[in-house]
Order: sequence, then structure tokens, then C-alpha cells
Amino acid sequence: MDFNYLTTIIFLPVVGAILIAFIPGLSGRLIKRLAALFTFVPLALSIYLFAIFDRSGSAIQFEEKFSWIPAINAHYHLGVDGLSLPLVILMALLGFLVVLISWKIDLRPREYFAWLLLLETSILGVFCSLDLLLFFLFWEIEVIPMYFLISIWGTGRKEYSAIKYVVYTLFGSAMMLAGILSLYFATGSLSMVDIAQGGLVMVQSVMPVTAIFFLLLIGFAVKLPVFPLHTWLPDAHTDAPTAVSVVLAGALLKMGGYGMIRLCVTIFPQVAQQYAPLLVAFAVVSVLYGAAVTLRQADLKRLIAYSSISHMGYVLLGIFALGQVSLVGASLQMFSHGIITGLLFAMAGLVMHNAGERDLRKLGGLVRQMPIIAVIFSVAGLGALGLPTTSGFAAEFLVFVGSFSSTVVSGIQVYTILGVLGIVITAGYILWMLQRVFYGPALEKFNGVKDADILERVYMFVFVAVIMLVGIYPAILTDVIKTGIMPIMGLLGG
Repeated sequence: MDFNYLTTIIFLPVVGAILIAFIPGLSGRLIKRLAALFTFVPLALSIYLFAIFDRSGSAIQFEEKFSWIPAINAHYHLGVDGLSLPLVILMALLGFLVVLISWKIDLRPREYFAWLLLLETSILGVFCSLDLLLFFLFWEIEVIPMYFLISIWGTGRKEYSAIKYVVYTLFGSAMMLAGILSLYFATGSLSMVDIAQGGLVMVQSVMPVTAIFFLLLIGFAVKLPVFPLHTWLPDAHTDAPTAVSVVLAGALLKMGGYGMIRLCVTIFPQVAQQYAPLLVAFAVVSVLYGAAVTLRQADLKRLIAYSSISHMGYVLLGIFALGQVSLVGASLQMFSHGIITGLLFAMAGLVMHNAGERDLRKLGGLVRQMPIIAVIFSVAGLGALGLPTTSGFAAEFLVFVGSFSSTVVSGIQVYTILGVLGIVITAGYILWMLQRVFYGPALEKFNGVKDADILERVYMFVFVAVIMLVGIYPAILTDVIKTGIMPIMGLLGG
């Protein structure tokens, strides 16, 4: 391929960040327009790649490979397959939409948008990297903009939440780096593709294969997050600015699920099968614990944050059921959750900013003042609880059907049924939240509250269009995802 599409998609946002940060005298309005331009072009390119993606094969496509550090056989190696391309589109779409969501940011806009664009580059890099060192480098870069975005533009205990996020992430990263180094010493390669295709041929045994698997898994489990490594999430979500919550829930958590499939399952298929029952049990605990704790929340953003723990439990269940349908479902759930929860956080941000309140006990009757926000919030909520015709239904249905029919884990039918109970609890807290915020008697203190403006309606419409498109015609994504899952099923013996 002559044109380096993936390099352009990944690095255009950081080029925009550098221009915004260092060109003197930029007005706030021009900064926002530059940010919109440098996020829209990667979105357009990623959609173009999706359109020309070859759905008949399972090979890595749009590959770029150059020698980077010859001494350790490290390469600048990018490429996408059916597993990573939907996540690239997800991040590119959210990257553009969060610029629109941030349009009213007036506090130090130059720094804010520069960090936001650097964050997009780092996450896109994770999804496109096929070299372990490059993958880890992009993985680590993300911590820096996230720390500043939460600690400067956040609310509440923002410094505490930012530091807690960094501590948890660095703990996971330390485990992951140990796993990557062990893998490198064992195989002499940093190429994800070569290691997976060649099987794990031990050149020198640094540590047991199982230990390497769990070192990598812990790093990804922190990010997903899996109970009990989840406690950073509610604090980071609650205190982050709205746009950062959208990226955090929409794309950043997906790095964990993607890493589990790309590295843990693909490189260590036998170990994944051996420990699948344990990890499926953790998935069900995450689903039920996350849903149960969500019921106890009175803070609007904290409620949506805890719901993410529950919904990412479905991803873990689908991954370690290790069936073709369940893995496709887990991948679709990552995309679906990114869009639905991104919209939930965007709507929660509008309610908070327009009404000046986030405590569910003090809200009520807002449907009269903000009917458009109420309708869109309801659509997002119904998508989260898996209503048919929304992407949430398609994804969860595939996860449950695939998990229930899996032959890898004995007794997985019981785990799957317990997981389905999570949807019942989800329906409870979503409907309760919508009732508390929008219905009941109108409160006088909210009489002057405004509804969504034109720009806010634009990004709402985009979110809803994607949720409904994937819900009504899931094959638009599943046909692509299958091409990425088929080689993994070959390694699993499926």
C-alpha cells in the first residue's frame, strides 16, 4: 500500500495538538476548529478503510512495517484486522465527538484540546500496533493526558481521582511490561503476529508460560476493569470532565478487552482454555457486583460509571467462553458499550451543566424543561439495558448465545444464566435513574433550565444513528469482526 493510512490516522491528532500548543495567539474559537479538523480527518480515513476492508480474508490489512530498533528486533509495525478496525473507528468517532462535546470549555482551552488530541493518538496507537514495544509505548502515553485532564478540568476530588487512576494504571503496566519482557526473552521476537503464528517456542525459559499469561492479563484486567481491580473507575469517571468520561468509558476501557483477545487468548490459547472457568467466574462477579452497586448510587455520573463495570463483565464472559460466537459478541459489546455509554455520559454532562445538579435525590421533572435531552437520554438508557433494535441488544445476545453454547467451560450455562440476571438489574437502575431525573413533579428551581442547543443535537444524533444502525443491522460490524476471530479459533482448535 502506497499511502500510510494508519500512520496518518494515528498521528494527525498529535500534529493538531502540537499546532494548538505552540502556535501563539490562537483564539479559543480557532483552537476548537483546529481540534475538530484534526479529529475529523482521521474519522473520515478510518471510515474509508472500513469501506475498502477485504471481508473475505483474515489477514492483517493496511500493514506498515519499518525497522525501528534493530538491536532488539523492534519494528514500527502497524496493521488492522477484523478485531481492531471497529475499535479504531470507535476511537476516531469518539475523538471527533468529544471535541464537539467540549465546545463550551473556556478554562485554558489551548492545553485542554492539546491533551485531548494526544489522548486520541495514544489509544489509536494501541489498537493499530503489532509490535509489543510499540503497543506498550502507546499504552503508557495515555496516562499523561488523562492525568492532566482529570486533575485540572475535573470536579470534586479531582486530584485524588487522577492520582488513583495513575497508580492503578502503572501497577497494571508494570505487570504487563514484565510479561512483555518475559515473552521477548522466551521467543526473541516482539512481533505479535510472529509469536502467535509460531506458537510459543521457548528459546530460554524465563518463567512458566502460565505466569507470563497472568502478568499480561492483570495489566489488561485493571483497564477493563475486572473486580476487584475496578475501584479507580468510579472515582475517575465521577470527577473527570464530561468529554474525558466519554473517552474513558467509550474507548479506554476497550484497551483491556482488546489486549486480552490480541495477546492473552491468541498467544496463549492452551493457558486461556485451562483458566477459562476461573475467568468466567470473575466475569459473572463483575456483572452482578457492578449492577448491584449501581443500584445504590445517588450521583448521576457515578451510577453510569458503576454500570460500566457490569457491562464490561459481559466482555470478559464472551472472551473466556472461547467460542466463535461469544468472541464476536465480546468484540461487538466493546464497540456497542463505547457508543452507548459515551452517549450516557454526554447526556449526564448536559443535565449537570444545564440544571446545575447531579444528585439524583435533588433532580426531578426535567422532561418539561429539556424534552430533547430526556428523549436521547432514554434512548441511551434503553440501549444500555439491551432493548431490541439497539446495538446493546445485538451485542449482549451474541455474548449470551455464544457463552451458553460454549464447550470449553464445564457448567458455563449456569454462569451465563447468572450473567443474564445482570440485565434485569440493569433495567431496574436505568429506569429508576430516568424516572428520578426527568419525571415526577416539576421543581420550580429548574424553571429556567435550557434544553440542548444546535451543536449538542448534532452529536446526539450521530450517537443515536450509530446505536440504531448497529442494532438493526449488526452484520455491518460482525462480518468484519468474524475475519479477525477466525484465526484465533484456529489456534484454539475451534
